[in-house]
Amino acid sequence: MKIGFIGCGNMAAAIIKGITENNFIAGKDINVFDINNASLETANEAYGITICTDEIDVVLRSEIVILAVKPNIIKTVLDKIDITLEKSSPLLISIAAGKTLDYIAGCTDTKCRTIRIMPNINAKVGEAICAYCGNELATDSDKDVVNKMLSCIGKSLEIEEKSFPLFGVLGGCAPAFSYMFIDALARAGVHNGMKKDEALKIAAQTVYGSAKMILESDEHPWKLIDNVCSPGGTTIEGILSLQSDGFENAVHNAVNKALDKDKKL
Repeated sequence: MKIGFIGCGNMAAAIIKGITENNFIAGKDINVFDINNASLETANEAYGITICTDEIDVVLRSEIVILAVKPNIIKTVLDKIDITLEKSSPLLISIAAGKTLDYIAGCTDTKCRTIRIMPNINAKVGEAICAYCGNELATDSDKDVVNKMLSCIGKSLEIEEKSFPLFGVLGGCAPAFSYMFIDALARAGVHNGMKKDEALKIAAQTVYGSAKMILESDEHPWKLIDNVCSPGGTTIEGILSLQSDGFENAVHNAVNKALDKDKKL
């Protein structure tokens, strides 16, 4: 199997890192083109990729072609590779945010097996949550390959395309919300006399472990909360304070505002 990347930005680099380090594919079997030569050289030095001369070269060499370009240039790229897609018939995968399967189909005269994916920034550390969906031509085998590939950078799930905007908020925006919460915890630690680096490590590991508890436990989050709260103790005091200050409403409002913004883009 040969996998091609058109574009070698941060997300493409994260996927290349994941699939090579997890032995999904060898670096020499990854064909990459980007107008930024520096990013190509960096990927080549790190993973031994094959550098291609242009977008068409990527398609000719690859059974899977990943469009890892910005949404505003995806049409230009598809126009350029359209005839080659018809000849080679690769599985086409798009990372472009906001560009639907119908949009991608409308940019080419070639009918392609196409899968749309949406990783998040945590792919850089192999802990992304990724969504994917395919068009009517994409086979179960195609989806299985994509699922295995995405498992190299975290967890993945197949969802309906209509849910992609909401996934983009819960999976794409929420890392920033989580970073903000971790930083707030750490700053509260500093306020009470702890060194920032110590407080940040404690806060980050606590959130990481708490997320793992939810993912691996059969318990509802509120049941886990109850397990930590002793009668008249410190945790319930903090929980009531968060509720009184509108913690849950603030989170709901953030999700709703981000989703509203997505609809306007």
